[in-house]
Amino acid sequence: QVQLVESGGGLVQAGGSLRLSCTASRGTFSTYTMGWFRQAPGKEREFVATITWHNRATNYADSVKGRFTLSRDNTKNTVYLQMNSLKPDDTAVYYCAASTSGRMGILTQINQYDYWGQGTQVTVSS
Repeated sequence: QVQLVESGGGLVQAGGSLRLSCTASRGTFSTYTMGWFRQAPGKEREFVATITWHNRATNYADSVKGRFTLSRDNTKNTVYLQMNSLKPDDTAVYYCAASTSGRMGILTQINQYDYWGQGTQVTVSS
């Protein structure tokens, strides 16, 4: 079992920044594609960003492109989501996810990930 623990959420004013972290325990982190998803009240969970295990390629939802940056440190089993120029529409619970299948390529679908963190709340005030 892979356990994912997120941290770094909080309350920030519009235009501000936050950095989310997700640390994995157990398994071979360097072989996991990692993703971030978010879910706002009354809405479905949606893709935010992903980083592949094999070439560290990244992909972002259009709504966050240019504002969010995803990176990974395999020596710390951790991914970081740097969120800049935050908007009230970014308010949601953010979930870290891991795909341990070894599948290559960009993974943006919920069902492509097999482990999930408990989520961390991000609130952006206007």
